[in-house]
Amino acid sequence: MALQNIGASNRNDAFYRYKMPKMVTKTEGKGNGIKTNIVNNVDIAKALARPASYTTKYFGCELGAQSKFDDKTGTSLVNGAHSTSKLASLLEAFIKRYVQCYGCGNPETEIVITKSQMVNLKCAACGFVSECDMRDKLTTFILKNPPEAKKVGKDKKAMRRAEKERVKEGEAADEAIKRLKKKDACSKSSKKDASDEEISPKHDGSADDDDDDDDGIQWQTDTSREAAEKRMKELSAATAEMVMISLDEEEEEKKSLVKEMKEYLKKGLPISELKAFISSLSEPPQEVMDALFNALFDGVGKDFLKEAMKKKDCLAAATQEEGSQMHLLNSFGSFCGKSGNGEAVKEAAQVLKALYDEDVVEEEFVLEWYQKGLTGADKSSPVWKSVKPFVVWLQSAESESEGDD
Repeated sequence: MALQNIGASNRNDAFYRYKMPKMVTKTEGKGNGIKTNIVNNVDIAKALARPASYTTKYFGCELGAQSKFDDKTGTSLVNGAHSTSKLASLLEAFIKRYVQCYGCGNPETEIVITKSQMVNLKCAACGFVSECDMRDKLTTFILKNPPEAKKVGKDKKAMRRAEKERVKEGEAADEAIKRLKKKDACSKSSKKDASDEEISPKHDGSADDDDDDDDGIQWQTDTSREAAEKRMKELSAATAEMVMISLDEEEEEKKSLVKEMKEYLKKGLPISELKAFISSLSEPPQEVMDALFNALFDGVGKDFLKEAMKKKDCLAAATQEEGSQMHLLNSFGSFCGKSGNGEAVKEAAQVLKALYDEDVVEEEFVLEWYQKGLTGADKSSPVWKSVKPFVVWLQSAESESEGDD
């Protein structure tokens, strides 16, 4: 089977790893019943990770002809006689619109239908979310015939529940073992004390007096209240000074990281390179995410939602690694909880919903972040009150979906 690179822009790249079969067509029938059969359309669609019905429908829409794909036989037919070169050029247009990432050009994308019924492409390489043109006829077909949903979400939930149960069982077992060990230790120590009392000889008092003499030198510590208070003050002052120095150093490091992040963003480099830049930093992931969030939204107040929509691609690119969504939510909460960010807090729920609608953050992480926040160190932050209506809406939607299941 002859192969070619996916995407016209990569046609001459001998080392390009994404390939698909070259199109093979056959004209069938005569007169008004003449049709063009795309013989290997199923193999092409498989290489593009798209349903074969999408490419068949696209050909029909662009040629203004009826098209049909048979799921059982895998036959793709388009009414009329059409040359292979014409259909191949249409396939390239399909790849550009519905397969390749608009940000980096990588074909490793997934079709995502948002809650607002928009067709997006989410890139697995750079995290960029491409918005398809909803005026295209094929988008209507995609909305009516969405790609098969992956069962990853439900599997993850089931795994997390099972893991929580295992952890609880493990903790209960550990507690039981600790109790038994403690009980055995107590019984052994009581037996040992009793045996020591029986075996140990009585010492002569005069020997003790000789030991205590220590050549006539007596060591004393001033145990008066005034002396104790003086020592406490000296110790507290030294400790406080050490803590302040440590905090100042941490603050300087954070400011330096934010500055570095701002300088990178000013370069205007492609979004696809942001993920690599973040991975290259040696600081902890949460500190890196805090720096990115502060660099993106420094000084933003009233227009928080507007700015979040402008910079959603940066946030999507930064949340590709495991645990990164929780880091983003923590940074979001810290930013809203800062003094002087009262205007941003007012739009916190809207921003969070927008990030959820754009699939930057998932429902399970939002709920987990909210529950931890209510009982955490920042439980008095105004952000929890602001996002509560959205979280309640999420919880009700989840309970309804579980009820339907």
